[in-house]
Amino acid sequence: MNNSDVMSLTAGLLAATGSLVQDIHTGVVAHGYSDVRPTHGFVFSLLAPDGATVTEIAAHLGFTRQAASQIVDELEKKGYVRRGPHPDDARARLVELTDLGRRCTRAAEQAAMEAVRPWVELIGEERLLALRDELLRLAPAGPIRPSW
Repeated sequence: MNNSDVMSLTAGLLAATGSLVQDIHTGVVAHGYSDVRPTHGFVFSLLAPDGATVTEIAAHLGFTRQAASQIVDELEKKGYVRRGPHPDDARARLVELTDLGRRCTRAAEQAAMEAVRPWVELIGEERLLALRDELLRLAPAGPIRPSW
């Protein structure tokens, strides 16, 4: 690949990512969750299965522990998450989604479906799934974090 190819690939991936994040956020807002930001979605994606500590959230986002704690404070005040005892570490607090947080996460999943629909129409489901598979080969472990 020459420099021009690399730069256009980079630009295309970043533009697609930015567009996808914005489209999902717009969809979440349209579903009635106007008090969340795109960064919150990255937190929700980590918390959805089993919860996480603030330290784990910070590592996931690539933020400081203090910045992650401020985000958790904000989400807790809005009712999307709660802190509770950690089942395996008495010194740690586990941050988990509340019912409101789970509903918002489902709205984000629906918004993602809506955001990807034009991509399916443009290049077809088979090619899009092949692209997904290749991207997962390139970055199998993530993390999924804001790119800004």
